Amino acid sequence: MQQTNNNNTMMAGKNDESEMTTLLLAFQSGDVNAFSRLYDLNINILFNYGCKLTTDRELLKDCIHDVFVKIYTKQAELNHIENFKSYLFISLKNRLCDEIRKRVYVSDAEVEELNPVSHDDVENNYLNQEREQVNNCLVKRLLNQLSPRQREALTLYYIEERKYEDICEIMNMNYQSVRNLMHRGLSKLKSIAG
Repeated sequence: MQQTNNNNTMMAGKNDESEMTTLLLAFQSGDVNAFSRLYDLNINILFNYGCKLTTDRELLKDCIHDVFVKIYTKQAELNHIENFKSYLFISLKNRLCDEIRKRVYVSDAEVEELNPVSHDDVENNYLNQEREQVNNCLVKRLLNQLSPRQREALTLYYIEERKYEDICEIMNMNYQSVRNLMHRGLSKLKSIAG
């Protein structure tokens, strides 16, 4: 099961990078919509990544904007990029470092007051988010193989953290029927996932 998850994560990453490469080539050929799509696909990931590097959200937004302006104005120089997402992460980190250096240079802050974030922390957080996303997809796929009533009962209990009494009322069922429904649903999930 773990091997399948790793393969799915790798395939999703390859498909994602393949789409990025296709969009990048389209943008270099003059397709402005491809640039917009690149922006839309990456803006949230970059913002989340940047939040690990700085708490100054306005500075972060400005730096992300600068990264995309640079990409737009230097599109002819983008031929050498092999991994667009990595290029974005590195560009944002460099831009933030430049801006923070400028601010520190003109500020009265002591060097000891600065709190740099480890690159490993950001990378681990990104990998954990990817892993969580794959696990969520797996859970959804497994839940979709249950009957609607089983799925509803398990969702109410495990995801919404409702008590059995609440589930009985919501589903208009007696206590023992809900217990039986939950048991059959869990048994089916175990056999499917097994």
